[in-house]
Amino acid sequence: MGRVDDKVALVTGGASGIGAACAEVLAREGAAVIVCDIQDDMGRAQAEKITGAGGRAEYLRLDVTQEAEWEAVVAEVERRHGRLDILVNNAGVSIASPSITEMPLADWRRQLAINLDGVFLGHKHGLKLMRKAGNGGSIINMSSTAGLRGTPTLAAYSASKGGVRLLTKAVALECAAARDGVRVNSVHPGMIETPIWSTFPSPGSAGGPPDLDALAALRTPIGVKGLPRDIANAVLWLASEESRYVTGAEIVVDGGLTAR
Repeated sequence: MGRVDDKVALVTGGASGIGAACAEVLAREGAAVIVCDIQDDMGRAQAEKITGAGGRAEYLRLDVTQEAEWEAVVAEVERRHGRLDILVNNAGVSIASPSITEMPLADWRRQLAINLDGVFLGHKHGLKLMRKAGNGGSIINMSSTAGLRGTPTLAAYSASKGGVRLLTKAVALECAAARDGVRVNSVHPGMIETPIWSTFPSPGSAGGPPDLDALAALRTPIGVKGLPRDIANAVLWLASEESRYVTGAEIVVDGGLTAR
């Protein structure tokens, strides 16, 4: 316990799935957590769940594609806490298309706006507050195994997550050159049980989400799906001082999926 004591953490997409697990684990280990999302009821409920368990959490609405909302949220974090130590850029969506030739431009732009523009804006505004406080910090960007290799029918998703991977490395080098004490890393989940799988087409099927247990048994070397807490534990390590010498890295949590 106490691996991130007295740190202030902001988690986007914190109302459900991996984001919710990250918020819970960071709060359990001593951080004051700002849960951000556009799902207001779920976001408030998640913050209340954390405080009910003895942690510190609050909810702030944030559409990660809107720069004005980032500016307002970061200003509010500074007003309430005076600093930001941990930023988890987790908010994301998946928009599938049978073929790149059939994907509407609007879907392509929405996919990149949330998954990549949102991460860019998180760096732009979160990093300013980290530097202002002068205590260093850790930025953790949620990519995917789809950001390491191509995925059929998910071209836009793969492009966005691949973009997150290299944006992470570029900002990590910028921070290192500035000697600001801020580390920047990406996490690449594999088959993790989260709501995003409801948007993925089932292999060989015209409709419905995949059976994740069956898919993991077939495709993952260890034979089982991952859980949100598996990703949250990796995020906790990157947020803590235990990873003080790690920056610009990609942490793959996929049960061996990409080892093949």
